[in-house]
Amino acid sequence: MVKRQETEARLKDCCVKDGFWSYFQELVSDVVIPYQEKILRDEIPGIEKSHAIENFRIAAGKAEGEFYGAVFQDSDLAKWLEAAAYSLQNKRDEELERRVDDVIDLIGGAQQEDGYVNTYFTIKEPEHRWQNLLDCHELYCAGHMIEAAVAYYESTGKDKFLNIMRRMADHIDRRFGPDKTRGIPGHEEIELALLRLYRATGEQRYLELSRYFIDERGTQPNYFQVEMKERSWTFWSTEAGDGTYNQSHVPVREQDKAVGHSVRAMYLYTAMADMAGETGDESLYRACLRLWENVTGRQMYVTGGIGSTVHGEAFTKDYDLPNDTVYAETCASIGLVFFTRKMLELKPSGKFADVMERCLFNGVLSGMQHDGKRFFYVNPLEVIPGLSGEQKEYKHVIPKRPQWYACACCPPNEARLLESIGKYAWGEGSDTIYSHMFLGGSYRSEMCGGILIETESGYPWNGSVKYTVHPQENGASCTLAVHIPGWCEKYRLLVNGTEALSAEGTTAEAETAAKAADVFREDGYCYIRREWKDGDTVQVDLQMEARRVYADSAVRENQGRVCLMRGPVVYCLEQEDNGGQLWQLRIPENAQISAAEEQDPVLGRYVSLNIEGARCLSGGSLYTGERPVPYAWKIKAVPYYLWGNRSEGGMQVWTLEG
Repeated sequence: MVKRQETEARLKDCCVKDGFWSYFQELVSDVVIPYQEKILRDEIPGIEKSHAIENFRIAAGKAEGEFYGAVFQDSDLAKWLEAAAYSLQNKRDEELERRVDDVIDLIGGAQQEDGYVNTYFTIKEPEHRWQNLLDCHELYCAGHMIEAAVAYYESTGKDKFLNIMRRMADHIDRRFGPDKTRGIPGHEEIELALLRLYRATGEQRYLELSRYFIDERGTQPNYFQVEMKERSWTFWSTEAGDGTYNQSHVPVREQDKAVGHSVRAMYLYTAMADMAGETGDESLYRACLRLWENVTGRQMYVTGGIGSTVHGEAFTKDYDLPNDTVYAETCASIGLVFFTRKMLELKPSGKFADVMERCLFNGVLSGMQHDGKRFFYVNPLEVIPGLSGEQKEYKHVIPKRPQWYACACCPPNEARLLESIGKYAWGEGSDTIYSHMFLGGSYRSEMCGGILIETESGYPWNGSVKYTVHPQENGASCTLAVHIPGWCEKYRLLVNGTEALSAEGTTAEAETAAKAADVFREDGYCYIRREWKDGDTVQVDLQMEARRVYADSAVRENQGRVCLMRGPVVYCLEQEDNGGQLWQLRIPENAQISAAEEQDPVLGRYVSLNIEGARCLSGGSLYTGERPVPYAWKIKAVPYYLWGNRSEGGMQVWTLEG
């Protein structure tokens, strides 16, 4: 039986004061949340209309009008509410809390007598409730509302929203399950939300309902085909397919390869991993491990992006990772963070923490403009002026972040993740406090009578991180486990200023030798076991150098190409710094790569990489027998997450080497 070895931190125990992440949290609380609220209230002219709050006013009888937006428009508001809840946990704001309470009142007013909450079917098609689980996303919207309600309850202690969504969960429970109506969601989300509701309330029925939706999936692969035949109307699908699109092709425990819509897959896998930890289901854990290995070992971009095709926003085949027609939806990278965090709970392992870090510093952050007012749905690794965003096969690869979308799932998803970053950084086992990522600030644990850990971090721009431990009583005995990123080959760990562990690489011999001491490394973590005294320090010094990264030879698009990284940060070349036609550039095999700290009025503080490279040019003939001539060219690379913030132009992550 699998056992959950660690649980994520409570957000109220985390305080973020970090040289890197505090900027984004303050940006979300001060700019993004108010900006998105105005959009949800239709107060910003000239951009995609949302109408999400107005839909609830109409459903609650506070206004007249027609439903507007996607069938899942409620979910945009739900994710914004969850982000606002986390923001209130991090920084009290009475005016924001009042506005959130007003929205909650609207949701309560729109709730039907039987507990049902969904503005599309309340306003537009009440006679078709629960008849189209494939397309109409009632369970998906309910899941996001439940997550928001739990977050708001945990943040403020107010239970009105929680009770509204408990009534909706009870309504769903009365309808679906063994010996009731058979059903599974077309877009997974309700499964993981019900587990959060179960932990918030202790109500076993919610755990069992989540288990039903997970276990039922794939047991009738033609379920949605049957559903379509039984109703006399359609929404937008013309056929249900074979179930791979929404991961209902085989039972979940038999799945071993990520297929279909990448966001749906991540939400399902997150729930599966969470359920495995909650119930000790070994077969479910093994399926999660197979799926995680397939996603991250064969279908993930170097940025942490997943879902390589625009057709269905989906996975394709192993190692099919095109750079210029990539999809890599922001929500998919966020979903991979969710899934990986749950895998960390099952087994604290460096491979999980490494992927979580990769996603957060790259594929997640790239989804938002540095000023918080524009957002990417698609996150390309190559932009070609004249093709990207213009030609049919490149139409989705837009070179500039829009202000909003008709389908706006990504912007509020980004906001809720960044505001809750603390619970991804810290966790606890039975006698161990885990630092999964370097996050300046503090973490308070109830372990051993109470311990406060303060962290000072220069990460990711430098590799110096210091932990100062303050136990409630001197002599408290527990373990601090610090993740050492897999990219780092050389590091030192000091306890109270004395070197306790160092390594040049991660050889098995080094790990074996260290286990005999109270400080040892195992599976990507340095464990420090001791009786802590007030003011004890643990310092980690990581050697941070620019490095070259190469793709597996099975990835045809990147053969002969190199990617630059420094620490956890992926770099790219932009036309702004290097001129046009970036594909002409070459990075010589023996070229030195230097790092320079910069302060830019648009990009903020960051570290650039600079290379003495070459630009290869040929004659004027379309085809010629003469080799292109290399000319010396200074190449500058900037962090990938910052691309597209200045002038519009070309961009590439992978550059020809030689």
